[in-house]
Amino acid sequence: MDSTTQVLVQPWRGPYGGVPPWNEVRPEEFVESFTAAIALAQQEIDAIVAQDAPATFDNTIAALEQSGKTLTRLDALFGVHSSNLNVGPLPDIEKIVVPLETKHSDQVIQNSGLFKRIAAVYEGEEFKSLNPAQQRLTEDYYKRFVRQGAKLSESDKTRLSKINQRLANLFTDFSQNVLADEEGYVTWIEDASSLAGLPENLISAMAAAAKEKGQPAKWAITNTRSSMDPFLTYSANRELRQQVWTTYYNRGDNGDEHDNNAIISEILKLRAVRAKLLGYETHAHWRLEPQMAKTPEAAMELMLQVWPKAVQRAREEVADMQLLADADGVTIEPWDYRYYAEKVRKQKYDLDFNEVKPYLQMEKLREGMMWAAGQLYGLQFRPISDVPVFHPDVRVWEVLDASGAHVGLWYFDPYARTGKRSGAWMTDYRGQENMTSAITPIVSNNCNFVKGSDGEVVLISWDDADTLFHEFGHALHGLLSNVVYPSQAGTNVARDYVEFPSQLNEHWLPTPEVLNQFAVHFETGEPLPADLLAKIKKAATFNEGFATVEYLASALVDMKLHLAGDVAIDPDAFERETLSELGMPKEIVMRHRTPHFSHIFSSDSYSAGYYSYLWSDTLTADAAEVFEEAGSYYDPQVAKRLHDHIMSVGDTQDPAVSFREFRGRDVDTAALLRKRGFPVD
Repeated sequence: MDSTTQVLVQPWRGPYGGVPPWNEVRPEEFVESFTAAIALAQQEIDAIVAQDAPATFDNTIAALEQSGKTLTRLDALFGVHSSNLNVGPLPDIEKIVVPLETKHSDQVIQNSGLFKRIAAVYEGEEFKSLNPAQQRLTEDYYKRFVRQGAKLSESDKTRLSKINQRLANLFTDFSQNVLADEEGYVTWIEDASSLAGLPENLISAMAAAAKEKGQPAKWAITNTRSSMDPFLTYSANRELRQQVWTTYYNRGDNGDEHDNNAIISEILKLRAVRAKLLGYETHAHWRLEPQMAKTPEAAMELMLQVWPKAVQRAREEVADMQLLADADGVTIEPWDYRYYAEKVRKQKYDLDFNEVKPYLQMEKLREGMMWAAGQLYGLQFRPISDVPVFHPDVRVWEVLDASGAHVGLWYFDPYARTGKRSGAWMTDYRGQENMTSAITPIVSNNCNFVKGSDGEVVLISWDDADTLFHEFGHALHGLLSNVVYPSQAGTNVARDYVEFPSQLNEHWLPTPEVLNQFAVHFETGEPLPADLLAKIKKAATFNEGFATVEYLASALVDMKLHLAGDVAIDPDAFERETLSELGMPKEIVMRHRTPHFSHIFSSDSYSAGYYSYLWSDTLTADAAEVFEEAGSYYDPQVAKRLHDHIMSVGDTQDPAVSFREFRGRDVDTAALLRKRGFPVD
């Protein structure tokens, strides 16, 4: 096939500055397309290196920012297929494409001529006359190249490339194993008596899932959090709760062809060797150097400040639950926690989230988060149908500013399906930039809500509603970006800062302004009753011990795995021993057990970085108090400061500076403890 006519490597056509050609993607063309796109990207790098003129910001750093556009577009198309449509030939294609990209990345980093030019700009006289964003971009390029091996000897570069290639293969294998266990294990219910305690909307969703899987006379609990969580919360059938819990938390840990333990051991070993090769004590030290925390010790200090308070709160929660469980002759186990926690919530706060759920329509809450974005940032959302989508479930909105000018596009893919990885996430299809012309962003939000029967209103849990607002915060961070250089746009910020805007956006869900308008009963249209809203507010920190412990256990195990260095690790044994040393309550399990911890083993992105959510939440809690002190989460002056200093600036300056400009001072970590209802020392 002639790559000059192949649609996957052509600039995107159509309205809005061009849109992803989902309707023209043929997966079997990905490998050939990547070969062509990588070759073109390499030609562009070669052209930068081959220049006779001395290195300058424009002919080297800015030129790098403009290079590889074809590969970037192709990677966006492929990333959606590997995350949202991983079916048919995709798993095999992924095993070819990921190593190809890794090899290209290594070739760029290890290009001595290119690094020499970058260093010349960074160390030269011109650097002093660059504006702050240009200086930061130049410094980031220089340090990134050094951190990834640009100064190594040729033999060590070769060794590093072999490690990176092997890791790329292992990451893909890990992800595909988790996906296989999510799709391959289903808990079936054949007898209606086993549905005791479940709300009608969940029963209906389980029936729809069974019908989709060719079993219309049964009910299916699929192996995803969106199915597992509500089932464990409401099912009165303890034996089934244990079965569903075990199936979910054993993903990647079943001793079969999809078991991830050996893969994890090899990943950890290779990461440790690579860190030493690059001059770092451990992988954790290598990963944290460019983050806000800077060192593993700083991240551990924050986590261990919160951990004992969370464990103590969890033990108090278990004691409350055990009083109720005693009447059933039950000693609380992990599969009982959600079930009895819900009973305690009802007893302590007279709050039953089954009473709340009829008011939590996914579509109305989606309208609510758009409305809130309008109040804060002046954004308008107009549904459009003149662009292709990659699945019938996907819908698209044009985003406009207060004057009606085009800002970008927002794609929404809300439902779980075969071939889609679990969880929820935001993706950039195209980042904002303003180098040679104004390029507007295209972003998406992806969730795994359980789709109901045809025409049925989709009701979601309070936690799912929180997730909806969280991921939309990432999308807003991308949409509101107003920078020159693409590498500094939107969410291209430090890993332990990127969750700050998204976590902050969760705070608009429980505001009366959103709930009174958009939390309306799916049958009557009546708004959420005031007494229910008052109960939700009163119970805001209920079960925070569980939520914090299950998260922090994962973050601490992640960090300790990557601080262990170059030793052989049995993941299951390491997990057990580490949790025992930490004093993990036996009634709680890690939010992401090691064998399916995709954040840290499907790529390097969150490795030794799962602590980031807690680090970001220190910023979030403190920032939220600014709105509270102003008397409203819709205070226009505070909203403008949030836009100007956080949402629009991307990575043009140190995130600590951005926060200081918004808050007026450095972060107060005590706000995090106040937010979670823990005692402040």
